[in-house]
Amino acid sequence: MKFTQIVEFQTSRIEDLNTYFDAWIARTNGQRVPHLALLHRDRDADNVYQLIVEFTSYDAGMENSHLPQVGEFGAYLASICDGPLKFRNLDVIRSEQL
Repeated sequence: MKFTQIVEFQTSRIEDLNTYFDAWIARTNGQRVPHLALLHRDRDADNVYQLIVEFTSYDAGMENSHLPQVGEFGAYLASICDGPLKFRNLDVIRSEQL
């Protein structure tokens, strides 16, 4: 079963995050569990974003979460936020391409 983690956060420094994320992706190539990452902006709330990551399974997501490279990313993200990170851990029970 696929697994999705959603990290919701508020920051006025989204361009800093994008620059860091690009460099982090290049630097950690081959050192993280492959997954899909989507960054969304909330249209109804200023400076609110969601980073949505999808893994092939819960176990793959947890393996990725325990990597030092991912811890580094999380620490950076927390450092540029205007409040605490909010996490949601979701099992994907159905997915349809419509």
